[in-house]
Amino acid sequence: MSQHFRTRRAMQGALALATLAALAGAARADVLDDVKARGVLKCGVTLSAPGFSAEDNNGKRTGFDVDLCKAIGAAALGDENKIQMQPMDLKTSFAALPAGGVDVLTHRFTWTQSRDIGGLKFPKIMFFDGQGFAVTVKSRANKISDLNNATVCTAQGSTSELIVADYFRAHKLKYKIVTFASQELAWDAFIAKRCDAAINDRSGLAARLAKLPNRDEFKVLAETVSNEPIGPIVAQGQPRWEALVLFTLNALVAAEEMGVNQGNVDAMLKSDKPEVQRLLGISGDFGTKMGVGNDYAYKAIKAVGNFGEIWDRNVGPQTPLRLERGHNALVANGGLMMSVPVR
Repeated sequence: MSQHFRTRRAMQGALALATLAALAGAARADVLDDVKARGVLKCGVTLSAPGFSAEDNNGKRTGFDVDLCKAIGAAALGDENKIQMQPMDLKTSFAALPAGGVDVLTHRFTWTQSRDIGGLKFPKIMFFDGQGFAVTVKSRANKISDLNNATVCTAQGSTSELIVADYFRAHKLKYKIVTFASQELAWDAFIAKRCDAAINDRSGLAARLAKLPNRDEFKVLAETVSNEPIGPIVAQGQPRWEALVLFTLNALVAAEEMGVNQGNVDAMLKSDKPEVQRLLGISGDFGTKMGVGNDYAYKAIKAVGNFGEIWDRNVGPQTPLRLERGHNALVANGGLMMSVPVR
């Protein structure tokens, strides 16, 4: 893929997003007011990624990204059940958000410069990830250099497409990219052995491997080829809504730092620690300044727990994904996750 082609495509993508954002700006005066008037929060989520957003055997959608949606719903409306989840692929998501089809994307998208300046805002990183490659065990590929001359499946227009081009060119490796309309279709093609490898966020690869009956026939190479800061997305030009999403997510991390969890949050209402009092709305007016109750963080934590609980319940070592915290551990524990002070 030529540099000229990639640059032109990136500019076209940014222009398209900017146009959508401009059109949406006139249509939506205030997202928080819309959500309150509707009485339902509309969240865009990934189509099917176990551990993040997928239906269980009873048809109930659960996962890390679903819990983030519930937390925002609890903060905005006082009830984590007042949410409507809309499974979407990449193209549909980026068109629906600026146009008002959804209020927030808790979908697993990477924060990039072109997306940020193109009409999308990422209030807070909630998952530090990196792109990797899945291969079959029979391929005997143990490192990325073994993929020289390989065919690689990925979604058209995804960051993965650019990462493959940059990495293989930089390391003087040859490849053939095979793109599909969604990551789901790209993964299905890889499983059907139409490609030698599939690229995606390592957590996404782990999620897809977790639901395979023959998962032992596949593996994820150890090398990580990019930094992928991931988090919910809101439309540009909505500072009040952006702030509420940011500080709701921030409260989940702050709660873990302070030892507040879903089980003890009611008892913590009686805490004499000033930082806990501010977090839970016992003191200060941090919620009313954003247009919600001062207990917005309490409601979010009561609904889904703190960040560590969300991690352990959906993607942690005791789940099929078996993900360690790594970069997603609190700063105090050697990771990168930290909260903005509530003061």
